Amino acid sequence: MKLLQLLLLLFLRRRVNKEQTDLNRPPDIGFQMEKTKTNNLTGSGRLATMMMMEDEEEMTRSAISTLQSREEEIEKKKMQVREKVEFQLSRAEEETRRLSQIWEELEVLGDPLRKEVAVVRKKIDMASKDLKPLGQNCQKKEKEYKEALEAFNEKNREKAQLVSTLMELLSESEKQRMKKLEDISKNVDSIH
Repeated sequence: MKLLQLLLLLFLRRRVNKEQTDLNRPPDIGFQMEKTKTNNLTGSGRLATMMMMEDEEEMTRSAISTLQSREEEIEKKKMQVREKVEFQLSRAEEETRRLSQIWEELEVLGDPLRKEVAVVRKKIDMASKDLKPLGQNCQKKEKEYKEALEAFNEKNREKAQLVSTLMELLSESEKQRMKKLEDISKNVDSIH
């Protein structure tokens, strides 16, 4: 349908462009002579032009009709192919179901403890899934513990250094006080 509309649109545009070109053409001597000749002609020239336009319209209609019939044919073939594909898909689905049933029968024959093994495997898978976040949590906690221990040790070192500095200051202060006391004592003794 889109192709049909496109052809019709192109035909109409060509026709309008031709008419506009004829209207916009500047009058020249040859054109005026031709016009004069055309005016002198009887209605036979106009009749011929009308017939040519009708022939063009008939050709356009014929082309459009041909395109419509081709599109209808394409649609029919498209539907036929779609039906074939749907039929093949339904057959494939049926074959898949049958193969699935056969597969299940083969599995039952293969291992009598299959159900028990499957249950244990599921439990193992669940345990593995549970272990993963626990392992990650453990690693996170270990990292936090190491960081906390490092911070604790750093503060202990800082505290020990401050205590050592305090002891030195107290010792120095005590020495200075003792020296002053001795000086004051000497002064008192010298006054007597």
